[in-house]
Amino acid sequence: MYKVFVNDRPIIFTSSFTKEEDYPLLNVKNITINNVIKQVKTGKLKGVLLYSDNLQNYWEFFCEKYNLIEAGGGLVVNEKEELLFIYRGNKWDLPKGRVEKGEEIEETAIREVEEECGIKDVYIKHFLVNTYHFYIEEGKMRLKKLHWYLMYTKYNGELKPLKSEGIKKAMFVKEEELHTILQNTYINVETVYNRYRSLK
Repeated sequence: MYKVFVNDRPIIFTSSFTKEEDYPLLNVKNITINNVIKQVKTGKLKGVLLYSDNLQNYWEFFCEKYNLIEAGGGLVVNEKEELLFIYRGNKWDLPKGRVEKGEEIEETAIREVEEECGIKDVYIKHFLVNTYHFYIEEGKMRLKKLHWYLMYTKYNGELKPLKSEGIKKAMFVKEEELHTILQNTYINVETVYNRYRSLK
């Protein structure tokens, strides 16, 4: 199964006829994928399950069709067990960014976290989860795969949000104060946080 979010609404690719979610189940042989994405994007569909009897092949076709971009990011925990968040585009988010030429994905994740937050001495503890979402680039829909890692740091200096990337704030937040942030974030960020909680 693969789950891709469009405006925080899911397109779920599956090889099972079992409906685990209350969305319409469509066969990929009977649809035009562009039309389905448009309906989910505009809210005409709150979500959709797309069935394929050859899921891996269809998923590879889908990723190629929408020019899959690889990116890395992190959920950073400090010595006080606070979590690092950024504020950009009127939403709380986690630091992340695209792979640069010659980089391993773990290098990308650390670099983006350090650049976007002005933080140092970040290291990866382990992989958390992959998420997928659509975004608009030059008027076209693009598909992004994000590799998320749990990271730690002993850094206790000043955080410096990367304003050239539209980041207005970078701050560590106590877990008991997260309810406010989670009310104004993306589904994928919730997915990353829930994965972190499930491993504690």
